[in-house]
Amino acid sequence: MKTLSFALVGALLLMGSCKKETQQEPETEPQLRREISFYTPDSIQIIGDLFELDKKGKTILLFHQGGSNARAEYTPIIPRLLEKGYNILAIDQRVGGQYYGQFNRTLANIPTHIYGDGYGYCDAFNNLESALDYVIDAGFTGEKIIWGSSYSATLVVQLASKRQQDIQGALSFSPATGGSLKNCLPDPYFETVKIPLLLLSPPNEMEDEDSQLRFEKAASFGHQTFVPQNGIHGSSMLVAERVGTEVEETWKVVLSFLEKI
Repeated sequence: MKTLSFALVGALLLMGSCKKETQQEPETEPQLRREISFYTPDSIQIIGDLFELDKKGKTILLFHQGGSNARAEYTPIIPRLLEKGYNILAIDQRVGGQYYGQFNRTLANIPTHIYGDGYGYCDAFNNLESALDYVIDAGFTGEKIIWGSSYSATLVVQLASKRQQDIQGALSFSPATGGSLKNCLPDPYFETVKIPLLLLSPPNEMEDEDSQLRFEKAASFGHQTFVPQNGIHGSSMLVAERVGTEVEETWKVVLSFLEKI
């Protein structure tokens, strides 16, 4: 698996962000971020960013939380994953917004007459599954790892169950539930998921009885759980600036989980 120094990754990402999306990199230069798109079965165009290091290496599919988008939520996280040699696909799902800045490119391109009264969280499931199909069709032959945040953390558990012949690991950061997710809760899938699965939630979320029971149920079927000493909702528990303190303990758990896949 190819690796890059953390400093080099950061510098190259910064250079890439200063270029127009339509500008092509010379073939001899690393092309760390490439905007891609694909369509869901119901004809929604999903827009995302692909970071390709080695198609034979492990690929992580990153999915954002509600009201968010891939670039804003994962910009502080992607460089460290690239430094470890992982290919990355980070998409904007059809349910999102401007949380943490930037904007959701998928949502911005959906015509008003199609969007109607909006989409529910469960409606984004085929966005995640289509992203998996995209990397498979694009020829990425290494292990596939799915990574969800909040509502998408709930959906990755379902995807891990239904497509585990194509997925080798899943991470679920603050799996959300609530009324809007009642038709796609993760709980029924814990028993059927046979691939490595890691659930993480910060201490304040674990004060909720439903969250406690959910983690207990996941653990009863052999899945790994972790409650960091410090943390906030979703994947941002890995971002020190957002948590307000160091997050190395959480990173160690995540990277150890990834390395064992």
